[in-house]
Amino acid sequence: MKKRERIMLIIKFMFLGIFFLIYMVPFIFVLINSFKSKRDILLNPMALPTKLEFSNFINAFNKMGYIHGFVNSLIITVFSVLFIIILSSTTAYILVRKKWKFNQIIFFIMVASMIIPFQAIMIPLVRIYGSIGMLNSKWALIYMYIGFGTSLAVFMFHGFIKSIPLELEEAAMIDGARGMQLFWLIVFPLLKPISMTIAILDVLWIWNDFLLPSLVLVAPEQRTLPLSTFYFYGTYTADYGLSMAGLILTIIPVIIIYLILQKYIINGVLQGSIK
Repeated sequence: MKKRERIMLIIKFMFLGIFFLIYMVPFIFVLINSFKSKRDILLNPMALPTKLEFSNFINAFNKMGYIHGFVNSLIITVFSVLFIIILSSTTAYILVRKKWKFNQIIFFIMVASMIIPFQAIMIPLVRIYGSIGMLNSKWALIYMYIGFGTSLAVFMFHGFIKSIPLELEEAAMIDGARGMQLFWLIVFPLLKPISMTIAILDVLWIWNDFLLPSLVLVAPEQRTLPLSTFYFYGTYTADYGLSMAGLILTIIPVIIIYLILQKYIINGVLQGSIK
């Protein structure tokens, strides 16, 4: 029996290893080619570099205006995630605790809105906001991210808040807490696992997003890091070495954040499923 279990364990590890390699192939491909010259990439993009071109990263850093793009991405991501968490958590709290008749209708509409693909509304969205002069602004983009990210966050907060005993708030009311004090002092600290989970997922989404910023941010000085990789593509040519290096520089910050905070995703999912 033990021999059979060992064999099954080995087979599982083999399958996991194969799936891991398949998942990592695109990233490895980009990483390898970021150290190669344009000529070597065109000759054989799958080969290992014969000479490490570290200058690709220096040139990409300067050409894409990395610092400026990093600041734009940071501002958009931080404010979008912050407002999504604050607005979604308070909305979910009201939907759970207030027994108003239209709360269920509002919650159903928010959940149903998640099935609408962005591609179906992106052209009308750009035309409407362009006609009122709200394009080419980081704050307009933040406003849109709040709108697109709130529904899922409310759905996740809603399920988590339902599992928090009402007796905790009743005890706080005896001590003098009233209104939203109950939420900020009692409920919100208990939402840390799910808040961190939502924050990390939204950071990954907003930081790496290309489509929506490309529609909203027209001016070069407003571009985020993913949009800054446009500088490596011309009308008839592209510098693949620099573009690969630029992609690596773009994803490094979010990879570091994910590695530091990944335990909160696991804890949030586990606690939410148990509760």
